Amino acid sequence: MTSQYFDIKPIAGRIGAKIIGVDLSTNLSDEIISDIRKALVKYKVIFFREQNIDANQQIAFARRFGELTTAHPTVPSLPDNPEILDLNYGKTVARANNWHTDVTFVDRPPLGSVLRALVIPPSGGDTIWANSVTAYQDLPTPLRDLADQLWAVHSNAYDYAAAVVDLPEAVRAYRDVFTSTVYETLHPVVRVHPESGERGLFIGGFVRRLRGLSQNESDEIIKLLQAYVTRPENTVRWRWKVGDVAFWDNRATQHYAIADYGDQPRHVQRITIVGDIPVGIDGKQSEAIKGDSSVYNRREPVLA
Repeated sequence: MTSQYFDIKPIAGRIGAKIIGVDLSTNLSDEIISDIRKALVKYKVIFFREQNIDANQQIAFARRFGELTTAHPTVPSLPDNPEILDLNYGKTVARANNWHTDVTFVDRPPLGSVLRALVIPPSGGDTIWANSVTAYQDLPTPLRDLADQLWAVHSNAYDYAAAVVDLPEAVRAYRDVFTSTVYETLHPVVRVHPESGERGLFIGGFVRRLRGLSQNESDEIIKLLQAYVTRPENTVRWRWKVGDVAFWDNRATQHYAIADYGDQPRHVQRITIVGDIPVGIDGKQSEAIKGDSSVYNRREPVLA
């Protein structure tokens, strides 16, 4: 795609583009916002280099694309900014060095995430994104037919037996908070994108099991499907600079923050935009099993 308002420079063959010529600190026109949204849907993750915006400007930009969630269903937000999840890796939060889609353990996962870089190590600390739509398209027909029928239970509950035990006390406390309320949601393994109509694999690090299958069967099938998501052909890698802003479509991507920077500081802040309830190819919607995410999504709670 092209835009009369800014330049678009694709980064990888299947995912990712830089948006050049946009100043996120300004009050952007509706036409520019519309073109940014089109670029987001097409390229799945878009990058704005060295913007140097503050928290309020980050919030204002994200809000142009929809209502904002609170910072997280369980993790507290910043005192003065309920929309911002503060991620100071290695100090106050555990490093998210696994493939995941944000907050899929609730029934209405975010539409997208806007991440701002405050402190970046001089080496290491890149993030990789994967295109779950092209991953689905890559599946051989028998695997695609299988995936079309599957539903997965997503949860924020950690497998503590497999967790690292020598965590700093602050990070261990963060994990305790992360799972202070357990959420479980049943999602289609193949999700239909509400804007593009594309089908994509909707799995990632919060998947715990597949409906109707044993744990061993679930693990093997998810591992097989996940391998298509993370094929190098479906990925883009971003080398951060301070002030960079990344905006990704949470409905069609997974991402992985690479923990290869040792004790160097890495500090970013994330805002998520309220999404819709995922829909499978049969038109059925996701269902909450455990936990009420209405406060996170700033919606009226469902009365029993």
